[in-house]
Amino acid sequence: MSIIPQNAQKVEVEGATVDFYKWQDGDTTYYAFDTSRCGPPEPMVNAMAGLKLVNSPNVKLIMINHKMPMGLLNKIEENYTIEKEELPDGNVKLVFGYKPGSSEKADLSDSHCHG
Repeated sequence: MSIIPQNAQKVEVEGATVDFYKWQDGDTTYYAFDTSRCGPPEPMVNAMAGLKLVNSPNVKLIMINHKMPMGLLNKIEENYTIEKEELPDGNVKLVFGYKPGSSEKADLSDSHCHG
């Protein structure tokens, strides 16, 4: 994944089925994972595991996926800020951020895709 800087460290994330990486940029901590080669339900499972790490305004989660994960977005879009970017290779990059008063209310226990 080219979005991961050289100084990133691989970290264990409970419930994840792909590798997660962590690095610091200024005051912001980034976590990132790539599910672009995974089929359902892995993108949802890993996103839900990763979103548990987004517990303050200084923490961001980056997801690389083969398409826009609409089931995930429909489930959590009110609870997190979400920046979306289409990448040159056809994949999508999503950056999830903390929304005070809303992120705490997200139900991250249901990692099933419902469309």
